[in-house]
Amino acid sequence: MKSIAGATAQAAKPKRTIVVCGVPDGLLSDDVMADILMIHFQKGKNKGGDVEDVAYPTSTKGVAYVTFEDERDAENVLRKGDHCLEDKRLPVGYPLKVSSYGKSIFTCVTCILNLSPFGEKYHLESLVQDFKKKFPNLSFGPLQSNGLISVQGPFLAISALQKNILLNIKHSLSEQHVARNLKASDHRPGTRQANSGLSSELKNNFVRNESKEEGLTVALDTDTYLYMITFRDEFYQRILKECGVTSYAAEDGEVTTIYLKSGKTEPGSRPLRCAKDRVEGLLAELYGFLRKERLSHEMSNNSEKRRRERACEMLRSQYPNVLVLLYPTYIDIIGSSLDIYEFARQVNKMMGNVPREPWR
Repeated sequence: MKSIAGATAQAAKPKRTIVVCGVPDGLLSDDVMADILMIHFQKGKNKGGDVEDVAYPTSTKGVAYVTFEDERDAENVLRKGDHCLEDKRLPVGYPLKVSSYGKSIFTCVTCILNLSPFGEKYHLESLVQDFKKKFPNLSFGPLQSNGLISVQGPFLAISALQKNILLNIKHSLSEQHVARNLKASDHRPGTRQANSGLSSELKNNFVRNESKEEGLTVALDTDTYLYMITFRDEFYQRILKECGVTSYAAEDGEVTTIYLKSGKTEPGSRPLRCAKDRVEGLLAELYGFLRKERLSHEMSNNSEKRRRERACEMLRSQYPNVLVLLYPTYIDIIGSSLDIYEFARQVNKMMGNVPREPWR
């Protein structure tokens, strides 16, 4: 049985752990990269201190967990903000983004954005630079010639970026609308607007929404959405019914978008605003306590994989508020910090090994 002091120390470890995004993947061996990260976060110029552990690689590509011996060192590193990973073993310096561990179900997510609707590449480069200034806690990959760019960072920051992009697209469409009114000849069917870069499908989607309330959509990470519809769906449906709206969801990898639509009995923007506010309130509650742990099948044969899955199935009744998601190469468990810690510990005990969380 753990002592009170031991339990307190265990609970405090996440406060000493930071999430590092933007770690260059595949350049060096994992051990060497972990060593470079440890050296970086021990340097005084980086506001670091004694590092207890570096968890790398993790289940998320390009992400590491760094645990300091002193909570104040973690706070100082977070306060510094921007970091650049430099070492003689690396060809160039790599910008890193750091955030506190355990603030939400997703410490770090990765998404692919398509910026091609905004125009030519020279314009997109300046747009990306503008995004980098507005969202300093996000890590942006290289902009590809087709307008695709990889973005990594805290989910809430990516959600804010998504909203900013939607506003930019709507602004672009408004300018096109004015141009069409000024020059009727440009409104001929099949005529492409100059430098628009917007597909007809994208135009139609946003033109239809032009007169609607801005809060028509709610973006959230997919795991939170799955938890909500599994354990809080009755409450969610009651919100929609009481506000007089309907909804549907579109999953796009790690991000899910809920689309809200006014019902026939209560048209207008007020029901949408009501539903948006209440749904976001529900999500804020979930974000406040949900955490996720990943049980990897890596280095496991088919027999061990099936044993791990059976162990999770056996534990479901003991942990009724834990969501278990089975995937080909791993299992995600989602719930409160205590529940998923105990759940993962029990699974690993049944498997005959010891779990290694980033804060252990």
